[in-house]
Amino acid sequence: MTFSNSDPVNVAFAGLELHGMYISGANGNAVVKLSSGYNICVPESVCTPAPERSAAAPAKAAVEPLKQDAKLPLLAIVSTGGTIASTVDYRTGAVSSKFTAEDIVRSIPELADIARYHTLQPFNVLSENMNPAMWQELARAVHDEIAAGAKGVIVTHGTDTMLYSAAALSFMLETPVPVIFVGAQRSADRPSSDNAMNAICSVKAGISDLGEVVVCMHATSDDVACALHRGTRVRKNHTSRRDAFQSVGRGPVGVVSYPDGNVNLNGDAVLRGTHELRLFDRLEPNCGLLQYYPGMNPNLFDAFSGCRGLVISGTGLGHVGTDCIEKIAALSASGTFVVMTSQCQAGEVCDRVYETGRDLLAAGVVEGGSMLPEVALVKLMWVLGNTSRPEDAVRMMQTNLKGELDYDLWREM
Repeated sequence: MTFSNSDPVNVAFAGLELHGMYISGANGNAVVKLSSGYNICVPESVCTPAPERSAAAPAKAAVEPLKQDAKLPLLAIVSTGGTIASTVDYRTGAVSSKFTAEDIVRSIPELADIARYHTLQPFNVLSENMNPAMWQELARAVHDEIAAGAKGVIVTHGTDTMLYSAAALSFMLETPVPVIFVGAQRSADRPSSDNAMNAICSVKAGISDLGEVVVCMHATSDDVACALHRGTRVRKNHTSRRDAFQSVGRGPVGVVSYPDGNVNLNGDAVLRGTHELRLFDRLEPNCGLLQYYPGMNPNLFDAFSGCRGLVISGTGLGHVGTDCIEKIAALSASGTFVVMTSQCQAGEVCDRVYETGRDLLAAGVVEGGSMLPEVALVKLMWVLGNTSRPEDAVRMMQTNLKGELDYDLWREM
């Protein structure tokens, strides 16, 4: 029997009757994607064709409206896609984003006991496809949900670029209520999925006393707690671990224990009601981020000619090779706002210690303090979108606006 990719097959093997999709075959063996989502390799001889689902199969019953308790607080769930809203596509064997915000609520029954929900889905993408225009659309959607009465907003998002989106909303929104970004490292159909626990903890945080933008993800690899990371001080530090997200240069602003759902906030957490709702959604997307490496060709800076802004991720205190300084000076002279950050995980940029740093300052570089390079890029887009005078842009980049720096105002070292 010859099979083609994506053919439905039945597998009789080791006393088991299994069903899946044929992926590939070689040397008498077949790779089959099981309905559980896992792949197996079996002799092709144990595979038989499975009948296609009948086109005349009865239609599914109409989905009943969500049953919600009117006495519970109202939360908004804004779904953008990502693994938390994904399953395995058994046609291709790949994970794809399919679930809506309402699907997520239906699939995790515990959520109905915590709050009632208004759900919306402004777009449905894997997070590598996010862009500044989507950040703006997302910020407007979150703003409108809060204005309409939501006591908190849950944003479901892919994990790969969640830190960029969380930083963007941190700068674009003044929020009186929690805005919780949540995702999953493993899709809902995996036995080790973290989507349900992360979602439950995010909703608990959404009705808490928090009043800022945070990322809610597993605090450890075990199912004991989720950490609440400030949206401007968080990074994804592992490709696949459930506790991939870590606060950088500081601790989380809070922890949600599981399964009891207790929310413990630290003393520096911004509390509910501290700020009035405001939206500042202008961005300048024509900005770039470049990581310096030893021996880097200075001509790479030419790629950013015409950009409104450039963030450099430099070494140590904020350095690049001396042969790059002329190119940086030319960019700055042509109107590109250049910010220096560090590849280090902690500490501040200071370009006044070594000769190279002083030359960079003379070339027009602005020190980015302790900002993460990714956050500095998002902040620079926001700053350039909201000011026209260079001196104002310098002041804003060096002022701690949303916890992105480790101090309130720029200080001399």
